[in-house]
Amino acid sequence: MKPPPFTHHAPRDLGAALRTLAEVDGKVLAGGQSLIPMLNMRLAAPEHIVDINRLTALDTVEAGGDGVRVGALARHSRVARSGAHPLLTKALRLVAHPVIRNRGTVVGSLVHADPAAELPAVLAVLGGSVRVARWTPAGVAERDVPAREFFVGPMESVVRPDELAVSAYFPALGGRAGTAFEEVSRRHGDYALAGVCAVVTFDDDLRVAAARVACVGVGPVPVLMDVTGECGHRPAASVDWPAVARAVREGTDPEGDIHATAAYRRHLVGVLAERALREAAREGTATGGT
Repeated sequence: MKPPPFTHHAPRDLGAALRTLAEVDGKVLAGGQSLIPMLNMRLAAPEHIVDINRLTALDTVEAGGDGVRVGALARHSRVARSGAHPLLTKALRLVAHPVIRNRGTVVGSLVHADPAAELPAVLAVLGGSVRVARWTPAGVAERDVPAREFFVGPMESVVRPDELAVSAYFPALGGRAGTAFEEVSRRHGDYALAGVCAVVTFDDDLRVAAARVACVGVGPVPVLMDVTGECGHRPAASVDWPAVARAVREGTDPEGDIHATAAYRRHLVGVLAERALREAAREGTATGGT
C-alpha cells in the first residue's frame, strides 16, 4: 500500500518548522512508526508532511536531579540505553520491537496518545509534562502542558495543528521509591490488552507514604489512580495488596473489542495492579529507591 499524495517539508531549524506548521495544514513526521502505517492504510491523508528529522537540536536526553527532559527526536532505544529514569526504562523495554524502538520517538508516542501505549501512562503516573511550541509574530512561544491536561481522548492530545511538541519532562522519583510496569498482550510487541505501571514511595520508617498507578488499555486516556489511602500507611509486608488491586480494578470501566471483553480487561487490570504494586514496593524497600 502507498500513501496518498502530500507535499514534503524538511525544515532545518525549529523556527522554520514552526513557521511551516503555522502556514499549512499538515502532520509532523518524527519517528513515523505510527504515522507512516496510517498514511499507507489511508487512515490519514494530510496535504502536507513536516519532517523534523533535520532538527538535531531536538535529539536530546537531559538528566538532572529533578528529572529527565527528552527531546522530540530522541529515539526509544537511545532513551532506554541512557537509563535516565528507571520507570521510563522499564516501559520502553515493552514498546513493540527493536526495529521500531530504533526509530520511534518518546515524544511522538506521547503526542500520538494511543490509550494502549506505555509512555502516556508513565508520563501520567509521574506527573510529567510536555513542552509545546508555536510560531508567533514575536518568535517562538512555548508552553508546558501537565500530563493530566495533555491527553484528551483516544489518539488525541491538546497539541494544536500549528504546534510542535518539542520535549517531554519526566520528574525524578525522589526519596525511597520503587517502580514497576506490568502488561499482557496477545503477542510479544503487540499493544497491551491491559497494563499497569506503579510508583510506591516509602517514608524513613519504610511505611507506604504514597502509591499511584496508571492503567493502559482500559480507557480513552491513561487511567490514573492514587491508592495511598488503601495502603493505610503500613509497611509493605502488612499492606493488603489484593484489596488495593481490587480498588484499582473497580476504578476502571474498559470497553470490549475483538481482542478482549470488557470483563476480561477489568480482570487483567486487577491482576496486573497487584503484581506491579508488589514489585514496586519490593524494589523501594530493597534498594532504597532511585
